[in-house]
Amino acid sequence: MNNVTIKGKTFKPSITEEEILKSVKKVAERINRDMAGKNPLFLAVLNGSFIFAADLMREITIPCQVSFVKLASYEGTTSTGKVTEVIGINEDLSGRTIIIVEDIVDTGQTLKRMIETLGTRNPESVHICTLLVKPEKLTVDLNIEYAAMEIPNDFIVGYGLDFDQEGRNLRDIYTIVE
Repeated sequence: MNNVTIKGKTFKPSITEEEILKSVKKVAERINRDMAGKNPLFLAVLNGSFIFAADLMREITIPCQVSFVKLASYEGTTSTGKVTEVIGINEDLSGRTIIIVEDIVDTGQTLKRMIETLGTRNPESVHICTLLVKPEKLTVDLNIEYAAMEIPNDFIVGYGLDFDQEGRNLRDIYTIVE
């Protein structure tokens, strides 16, 4: 793995695809065990979670459904602090077990807003599954039941995560070099 340059910024290798896939498999095994008999609806948050969601779903062995929602709170390398729902949820969530699939949890503001929105639709329960979480950066109290990996408060790119809409296609995860 070599450094990559995106829009004039350098990123160094951080987490290999192999490590990511091992962690995804472990999270899927826990979900398969915990959600047996529940037929959960996985709500993958676009754009960032699409690769994680695809790999996760290939490891899920229980009956389930998947749908997508698009929320935005990032510009460049920093959160705007404002969450905008771009594409809504069309499914009936009443009485459903919901698993939100996120690429990364930073401050938690995006998830907090999404959970509040879902709560108005009367789901039986709402669970959080994320590829990455930055515990140091959380500003809201969230019950993140399924986190594949904890990472430091660095800006990263790859495996679905972007820098100004580029770099999502990288197979590994890279950390910005300041």
